[in-house]
Amino acid sequence: MFKPYFRDGGGPPPLSVVVERAARLEETDLLGIVWHGRYAGYLEDGREAFGRRYGLSYLEFRAAGAVLPIRILHLEYLAPLKYLEAFAVEATLHYNEAARLDMEYKIVNQKGETVTRGYSVQMMVGLDGVPLLEAPPLYLNFQKRWREGLL
Repeated sequence: MFKPYFRDGGGPPPLSVVVERAARLEETDLLGIVWHGRYAGYLEDGREAFGRRYGLSYLEFRAAGAVLPIRILHLEYLAPLKYLEAFAVEATLHYNEAARLDMEYKIVNQKGETVTRGYSVQMMVGLDGVPLLEAPPLYLNFQKRWREGLL
């Protein structure tokens, strides 16, 4: 069992989505192993699926006056993925009152083994580039529904 990256201190339980895919040839090196730099894109697949599922896509944030640059990205490589290997990316958002998204990831191979895990922190920044002290109403409404168990 792995130690969680974020502590859930009194907020609602984390929310997750899972995206399934397979490693493509262009993502592998000469040994047929997925190149380490591709994993950031896999996490992005998870973030985008999460945004679509919960009405928090990058375009919806932008329309609400905010963008979400990555502040921290951390990955732990535990085992390689190979060409054509099926895998799933689980993206889990942890509750936080700040104007940021704390997302944890797990990549699991077709045998059910965790091959990569990590986390990202995204800050909410206005379209003018200034960090937001309070999340936009889009996210505040999402948090309210989350706390009320409506998600």
